Amino acid sequence: MYRPRRLRSTPAVRRLVQENRLHAADLIETLFVKESLTEPVPLTSMPGVVQHTLDSLVDASRKAVDAGVGGIMLFGIPSHRDETGSQAIAEDGVLNRAIRAVVEAVGEQTVVMADLCLDEFTSHGHCGVLTDTGEVDNDATVELYAQMAVAQARAGVHVIGLSGMMDGQVARVREALDEAGFTNTIILAYAAKYASAFYGPFREAVDSQLKGDRRTYQQNPANGREALTEVALDVDEGADIVMVKPGMPYLDVLAQVSESVTVPVWAYQVSGEYAMIEFAASAGAIDRDAAIMESLTAFKRAGADAILTYWATEVASRLNGRS
Repeated sequence: MYRPRRLRSTPAVRRLVQENRLHAADLIETLFVKESLTEPVPLTSMPGVVQHTLDSLVDASRKAVDAGVGGIMLFGIPSHRDETGSQAIAEDGVLNRAIRAVVEAVGEQTVVMADLCLDEFTSHGHCGVLTDTGEVDNDATVELYAQMAVAQARAGVHVIGLSGMMDGQVARVREALDEAGFTNTIILAYAAKYASAFYGPFREAVDSQLKGDRRTYQQNPANGREALTEVALDVDEGADIVMVKPGMPYLDVLAQVSESVTVPVWAYQVSGEYAMIEFAASAGAIDRDAAIMESLTAFKRAGADAILTYWATEVASRLNGRS
């Protein structure tokens, strides 16, 4: 008679029959750089995460590379915001300067990525420009995304994280990149991005100016099939990689997406997921390190090829025996 417990009898046996394995190269570090800072500022809602200066950002990027992470995703927080998010496109804008600095420091050793969205740069906090009635103007926003993509490509970014959830954004950005000669710049489409409560701590991280919500362009948390439609559209438009965000509340969606496409599928372990584990561990409710590893392994089991996580450097160091 088959006895499944035989295959759990010793650590060596369990290791040998393990179905999914997490590697340092599967992890993508996520870093914030704030233009106005003279020293890093810790985030109260995300213990262990900071808003960086340009110098400390480069140092953190080097540490991430030394740990063996697969890549680095950058978010910029400008000193000046306006209705159109003009600093997102400016050559000397904080995010474009950060891209150049990180590419110069570690660009030959890792994959440098940047968020492509306007929410950090607009005075109203939405992911695009607004109409006179206060709605996000899809087509006008997509044109700004195209300009932002070219600016990031000129700064040297390897992967553009297209996260705004505007209709037609992938096709227009691909067209703009190709016309500007950046045919090798990769598009990571946040194809299944939900209007989630789990983004809360991220608002502090980017000093969000948002009043209201983004439910007219991000997906309804109640919908699963809709994600497959969004993913298929983005792949048809030229996305090289697709993303499911958040992660753990949407493992079912992640599994379905990974089975539906042949391009790489990534997941984003968002700020609220990070904060829940950190605060639960600090209260003595759970084993912090075990919970982190279990959560990341869940993404692999569901089909993620790579994971954006605020623990990337720490976990990569542990996996590579450098902690």
